[in-house]
Amino acid sequence: MLTLQKQTIENMSRKFKTIGIIGKTADPGTDQAIHRISNHLQQQGIAVLVDETAAKNIPDIDIKTASRDILGEKCDLIIVVGGDGTMLGAALTFCDHAVPLVGVNLGRLGFLVDISPSDAEEKIDEILNGEYQMEERSLLNATVIRDGKEIIQGSALNDIVVHKWDVAHMIETNTYIDDHFVHKHRSDGIITSTPTGSTAYALSGGGPIIHPGLESFVIVPICPHTLSNRPIAVKSSSKVRIVLSETSRNKGQVTCDGRLLHELELGDEVLIETRSTKLHLLHPKGYDYYQILRAKLHWAEHP
Repeated sequence: MLTLQKQTIENMSRKFKTIGIIGKTADPGTDQAIHRISNHLQQQGIAVLVDETAAKNIPDIDIKTASRDILGEKCDLIIVVGGDGTMLGAALTFCDHAVPLVGVNLGRLGFLVDISPSDAEEKIDEILNGEYQMEERSLLNATVIRDGKEIIQGSALNDIVVHKWDVAHMIETNTYIDDHFVHKHRSDGIITSTPTGSTAYALSGGGPIIHPGLESFVIVPICPHTLSNRPIAVKSSSKVRIVLSETSRNKGQVTCDGRLLHELELGDEVLIETRSTKLHLLHPKGYDYYQILRAKLHWAEHP
């Protein structure tokens, strides 16, 4: 369930004592933003740790650095400087640590990172003073099974995609939900998306937009050979099993948030289920999910 809550100033003054910063690598604006934000925080007596990978690209940095695992253990808040892609990577690292994340947007769309660099200090101060909204986002977990044995696992905040390996041929898959056979079809693949990911790849495949507060996820076929194959939304407790059919003409692959998890051979299964831990996101006061949709999807524009 989506959790929106406003914290008290007293609680926040005790809570945010150490703040970590991670940034999009090889981006010219990242180093300047990290410098500004870290200096601003240090002036308020807050301890700052910068991700050691991002720090390598920042010349003359005079701030303590640490690995992301150490940031997760020691920090009360992580500031993500970059785009939604940077946030996706951070989500997988920090969700198990239960440390909240807030995003400063240097990218394009910014569904997850919603603070502008121009007013980053002002919005961060509001968050430090307890003026923010917190929400929980669900993640998915994928397990690849071959000959009855689990061979690899991966997680995603946006989506897990089973798709073809060879550009020229479709794949044939069988889909099961809670061990109930759903369908067999030929297509370019299948997207299994969280509510967060419903505005990403799944949307381009004709899937619905799902409010992040809904306990559900959606299964979206990619270019199915039969047009009656439509997206389907299921409850978050469902277990989805996608089997690459033995009669498929092409092997496949499975990706998590666009990152290759593993190659799929004929007969391989991908078990997809909701991850037990959730991502905690902080938004500035006045955050409005529907305003984000209007702005990013250009709903307010006249044709």
